[in-house]
Amino acid sequence: MPKVGPNKRQIFAGSVQKEGDAFIVSVNDRVARATAVVPALGFSSDFTSAGRLTSDTIRPGDVLGLTIWENVDDGLLAAETSNATALEEVQVDGAGYIFVPYAGRLRASGNTPEQLREEITKKLEDQTPDPQVQVRRLAGDGATVSLTGAVGGQGIYPIERPTRTLATMLAQAGGVTIQPEIAQVTVIRGKQQGKIWFQDLYDHPELDIALRGGDKILVEEDTRSFTALGATSAQARVPFESQDLSGLEAIAQVGGLISTASDPTGVFILRNEPAEIANQVLGRDDLIGAQRMVYVLNLTQPNGLFIARDFVIRDDDTLYVTEAPYTQWTKTISLLVTPLGSLSSAASIAGG
Repeated sequence: MPKVGPNKRQIFAGSVQKEGDAFIVSVNDRVARATAVVPALGFSSDFTSAGRLTSDTIRPGDVLGLTIWENVDDGLLAAETSNATALEEVQVDGAGYIFVPYAGRLRASGNTPEQLREEITKKLEDQTPDPQVQVRRLAGDGATVSLTGAVGGQGIYPIERPTRTLATMLAQAGGVTIQPEIAQVTVIRGKQQGKIWFQDLYDHPELDIALRGGDKILVEEDTRSFTALGATSAQARVPFESQDLSGLEAIAQVGGLISTASDPTGVFILRNEPAEIANQVLGRDDLIGAQRMVYVLNLTQPNGLFIARDFVIRDDDTLYVTEAPYTQWTKTISLLVTPLGSLSSAASIAGG
């Protein structure tokens, strides 16, 4: 007989009780609670405990604007018609130094503009009376982060006063361009890496971490999926549409059951379960390694829909719905009747 897959009896034949290699478990409230384990996303303490960068701290690669006023008509630096000298866009070199005429090579990295101003003033005081110095930190590449993936504008962005945290930097890049419910944000800092849900960034303010120069930020769509097979409206590999997906939502996501073919007592979820969870579900402590588990949902039970709503679908699960016995019986009748109809038609043609 043609069919979409194995029936309930054939699936049960593969159970451990019948010398198979899979544990078949009817889902109840206890099983639903024991299996409701979703891998947690978040940042380690190294990320969350890092303080915000001081936006005024000068770093290698930054660009500074310098203006120096001299209290004499014929100064060291000023032109004949002016007593002010503007040294625009002086870049801090890789070692953290800048060069100022008559002041020499000065360390700028690690100082604030005010500290550097005092240092330049001190160097020039011996050569020109009462010099007045102004130091401005312009936008530079001394502390930058890279943003890639599903953001409005991919690229390299400087860490400035308004963009010192993850949320503000994402906003600076145009926000995310995919559904916020399934957007994941990964931050790579050196050899460390952390990942969170985009929505959690606003639901949990502590996840709005301070950024560091060299951080790499990746925004991507949730890659989790499950496979739907059997008597469902759609048979395919289906991506998750929310952070937490229940058995009932998974059935609805593939178009629901087929009223003329699906067996609501035969909804199976197949997965390889970690030993810790398998032991808890089965009330054992001797299982080692991942175990093949087949969870059975019976939607016709008094609380069957509630249990299906509470049962959590995980990445790489297989949702399989068996055909109702009525469907097989209908196919049998159809195959028996079809040849008789064909013979009747042939006889009428020959008689004509």
